Amino acid sequence: MAGCPAAPTALARGQEIAQEFNQDARFGRNELMIEHVAPAARDDFAAHHRAWGTEVRVADVELAGMKARGEHELEVLVRVAWYRPDEQELRVTTVEQRWQDANGWQLAAEKRVDGDLGLLGETVVRDALDGGARAPARFPTVQLRGTPPGP
Repeated sequence: MAGCPAAPTALARGQEIAQEFNQDARFGRNELMIEHVAPAARDDFAAHHRAWGTEVRVADVELAGMKARGEHELEVLVRVAWYRPDEQELRVTTVEQRWQDANGWQLAAEKRVDGDLGLLGETVVRDALDGGARAPARFPTVQLRGTPPGP
């Protein structure tokens, strides 16, 4: 038995599930994500992620930290880089996920803790110029000329 690898602890398995879940989020694999959302949290999750893939595009996901809250609960910080296709401006939001081990690890809740609003369905007031398109940036023209000859 000394050569057999030890079975992963419950917390190690929770970390693995959280990493897989967030990689699925990065690549838009919603059908795999929903399997790891607790039934009581699925309606909120669906509402918060409704715009993902259409009005919100995820560019990158990075796990920024994990903290055990007992043996059956994890707090995971996730940094999400995202943009709106009509703006092409990269935004970053940090999300705190709370995971619980109740017959398998499940996402119980998530909330924005830092960064840009709008990733999780928050209401954001946007400038509306010409139907939402941004006007091109304009800078004053400066011409450099030599000094006029003296008297």
